[in-house]
Amino acid sequence: MSFLEKFGFNSDDINELESIVPEKIQTLITENNKLVSVNILYLKELGIQNYKEVFTKFYDMFLLDASVFKGIFDKYDRTSLISKISKNVNIVEYL
Repeated sequence: MSFLEKFGFNSDDINELESIVPEKIQTLITENNKLVSVNILYLKELGIQNYKEVFTKFYDMFLLDASVFKGIFDKYDRTSLISKISKNVNIVEYL
């Protein structure tokens, strides 16, 4: 999962992920790193400052098709969404 370094994840972040993410999901994330990258980039461009925390908590969600992933977030007011996610990353579970 070293490709995550280009998104600001350091080796400690990646080691933590590798310790909590099931091996099969790690393989899928690595095999689909372009898709995962597109989804991470979308959150960054949206203005989600704590995108790394979102990824760490909801890593499997980043395997969704990019249009489906984008659709989850696009149905909410951008400013409100950014504010809510920055205050409580767990809100992503209910989007």
